Amino acid sequence: MRIVRYQIAGKEPQFGWEAEGKVGPLSASPLGLYRRLELEHELEKVRLLPPIQPGKIIAIGRNYPLHAKEQSVEIPEIPIIFLKPLSTVIGPGEAIQLPPQSQRVEHEVELAVVIGKGGRWIRAQQALQHVLGYTIANDVTARDLQQRDNQWTRAKGFDTFCPLGPAIETELDISDVLLTCRINGEMRQMSSTKEMVFSVPQLIAFISSIMTLDSGDIILTGTPSGVSELRDGDTLESEIEGIGILRNSVTSQSSIPPP
Repeated sequence: MRIVRYQIAGKEPQFGWEAEGKVGPLSASPLGLYRRLELEHELEKVRLLPPIQPGKIIAIGRNYPLHAKEQSVEIPEIPIIFLKPLSTVIGPGEAIQLPPQSQRVEHEVELAVVIGKGGRWIRAQQALQHVLGYTIANDVTARDLQQRDNQWTRAKGFDTFCPLGPAIETELDISDVLLTCRINGEMRQMSSTKEMVFSVPQLIAFISSIMTLDSGDIILTGTPSGVSELRDGDTLESEIEGIGILRNSVTSQSSIPPP
């Protein structure tokens, strides 16, 4: 099933499900018990929002060997984890803002895991039972700041630096799905999830040995090689086979707003 969050003019955002180019509401949050109601709106006539409002965003660094190589760093022996602020989240069609503090911002298409059932010390063998589904993310990064700082919070934490969407796919075999990223129609990234250093079950087990995973949390599972610079006016298309395409524009925040 494809789960979405959407809004109709004049109404509150709500969860829904998508099929055959139409959207229908869910009776309640997909993180609990719910029913699918009738498909009643054309998909193109609703505003799609980020498909989940996460409690935590846990991201993984250097989880594709060729991306580690292009950054001139070693493949990690254990997962590298970091957190992104909730204020980074934007939805389909929204603009990524290039901050004035950075001279080089880059895209990073990633498979995002949406936790359905929380837990602590989750075993890898049971990890997928805790997954609601999967969506597309882009871990936008101020690369010059990442290379300058001793940790990555600033480089990864600017507002708008985590586009999510367009839907959560609950029935997806992620063992070998294609990830691609295009800028203005030109291919920049292309790889398969089978190239991950650490699998999704391994990541869930590792993270939950450190912190409790709550229902609604998301895990960004790392990006393939091919990251490149985003510029004012670009159109970014992040695509994952079986989920769809997440499109976002890019705009420059040329100066610090006045107080």
